[in-house]
Amino acid sequence: MGKFIEVFKIRKFFEYNWQIRDEWFQWCEQLSPEELNKKRVGGAGSILNTLFHVIDVEYSWIRGIQGKEDIVFGSNDYDTLEKIKFLSDQLRIEIRDFINTNIDHDKDDLVSVPWDQDKYTADEILHHVVAHEIHHIGQLSVWSRELNLVPVQANFIGRKLYFKLD
Repeated sequence: MGKFIEVFKIRKFFEYNWQIRDEWFQWCEQLSPEELNKKRVGGAGSILNTLFHVIDVEYSWIRGIQGKEDIVFGSNDYDTLEKIKFLSDQLRIEIRDFINTNIDHDKDDLVSVPWDQDKYTADEILHHVVAHEIHHIGQLSVWSRELNLVPVQANFIGRKLYFKLD
């Protein structure tokens, strides 16, 4: 039962990140393309590049766990909010399938990826991917405050990610 609960929890954190990301996409609709691409301190340099970076990192690590070749996406090909949202939606289909069907297998196996010399367990990578996006959510929140705008609410509580057990 413990392994089931652990897998269930990491799935919920992926769902949380995806909800937040979708809310940031919606939040970004109020900004001009210039503001979305404006160079900023921290993150991946701009709001759009940070969103792209989060999506790219998530996908690359999940493919690494699966032993699949990394697909490198060029940020220049995803230079609008619409293109980045489309990429997120498309890659999420594959990631969700993996998270829902294969995540509980071989979590202690060591994983090698071409961009890093070290090896990590699949479990360690899954937790890294979740924490990585949460880190960048914080960066987006700082930038929103700099723009005198209210950031996306990042609370986990109240998102109805858990169901009640009777």
